[in-house]
Order: sequence, then structure tokens, then C-alpha cells
Amino acid sequence: MSTALVPLAQGCEELEAVTIIDLLRRAGITVVTAGLEKGPVTASRGVVLLPETTLDIVMDRNFDLLVLPGGISGTQQLEADWRILELLRRQNEQGRYIAAICAAPRVLASAGLLNYRKATAYPGILEGITNANGIRLIKNAAVVRDGTLITSRGPGTAIEFTLVLIELLAGRNTRDEVEAALQGRFIN
Repeated sequence: MSTALVPLAQGCEELEAVTIIDLLRRAGITVVTAGLEKGPVTASRGVVLLPETTLDIVMDRNFDLLVLPGGISGTQQLEADWRILELLRRQNEQGRYIAAICAAPRVLASAGLLNYRKATAYPGILEGITNANGIRLIKNAAVVRDGTLITSRGPGTAIEFTLVLIELLAGRNTRDEVEAALQGRFIN
């Protein structure tokens, strides 16, 4: 069974975090939510999320996918946390999937993972650093995949983003089943 780590930082975008966690679990993927510190996380719109564990406890574990929800404040905290940058670099070195949505692709850029790669992000988040780092910003795409890196634009693309992640980890049939159930359709 595939595994995914979703780090949760204060001020993260709750719509993205909850969509990612929920849909991955619907697909049968084991999801671990980890706070940067112990205790509840208050997301960008005041929704309180309860991570299952802390980042320190899962630092030495390997995951098939590391996925970062966005939100400006949450992204700033992720970007400033050496543990996140270390996890991202290790995940990249091991050739495992890394995904980020909304403002969170900026964390990937800070870790040096977007250099000379394709990506998308919330409008304006990667402006100013794309040319210096050779990032090929695809502004109009909902989801962009470049090898093991997957990026997406924002809350409105969270479902499509997560369906792409499901397909990568669990296959097209599982993606189709999850998507059909979301729309009240069932595949025979």
C-alpha cells in the first residue's frame, strides 16, 4: 500500500489540506498528517486541524509521496523549517513523488527542486525567482507534472491535483473510481 506524508503548518489552506487527505484516503492510500509542532493547527480560515503526529516523529520514515498544502502563512512556515527542506531533498534524491499546491511550490523552489523544471503555482508566488532559477512556469495549467514533481495552482484545483496524485500512486482505475464516486456516478 502506498504512503503519503502531509505536513500541516499553522495558516495552511484548509480546503487544500482536507481535500488532499480525504481523497488520498478514499483511494486506499495511507496518509500521515504531521504538524510542525505538537498540537492543533489553525488553518488560514480558522478551521482547526488535528495532525496525527509531529514532523519530528516521522523524520526518518520513507513515504511514496510528500505533499505540501499551500496558504501563504503555512507556506512561509514550511519554507522556514529545515526539517521540511531536508525531507524534500531526501525524497527527491530517492526518486519519490513530491507535490505542492497553491503557494507551496515556493517551498520546492527554496529547496532547489524546481531549478530548470516545469511548475505551476498560485499567481505571483513564483514571480521573480523563475528566471533566476530556470523555472519554467506554466501559468494556465491546473496541474503540472515534471518527473516526480507535481504542482498545482490553488484551492480550486485541489480535487484535480489530488486525482493526479491518486493515479500516480494507485493507478488509473482507482482514480476513476474515486472521481466517479465524487460525482455520484459509479463505474460498473
